[in-house]
Amino acid sequence: EVQLLESGGGSVQAGGSLRLSCGYSHNTNYRFMGWFRQAPGKEREEVAVLNIGGGFTKYAKSVRGRFTISQDNAKNTVYLNMNSLKFEDTGMYYCAASFDWYGGRWPTRDEYKYWGQGTQVTVSS
Repeated sequence: EVQLLESGGGSVQAGGSLRLSCGYSHNTNYRFMGWFRQAPGKEREEVAVLNIGGGFTKYAKSVRGRFTISQDNAKNTVYLNMNSLKFEDTGMYYCAASFDWYGGRWPTRDEYKYWGQGTQVTVSS
């Protein structure tokens, strides 16, 4: 069974940093792993995505230059390093994974089949 487990959330002041971790089952062949977030009353939005095979990354415009997604194969973990945090970064952060190939395009949010339980990030202004 595919399992994703997020950790690393917490409370931080604006301008601070956090690193989120997403541990995943070993011996899996994900093609894409992504981080999403959901603020109260808002839809879940894509934050950063990693194409596992090619190492390509994609970021939401709002986090570009501040957040970095990376992977450590030896530890079966995907990270989201978040710097210069802003109040609007507050939300529940979810890790998601997909095994599928989409013909050269990035998967949409609804095409990720596997999700973690989430970890809360709260940024105070």
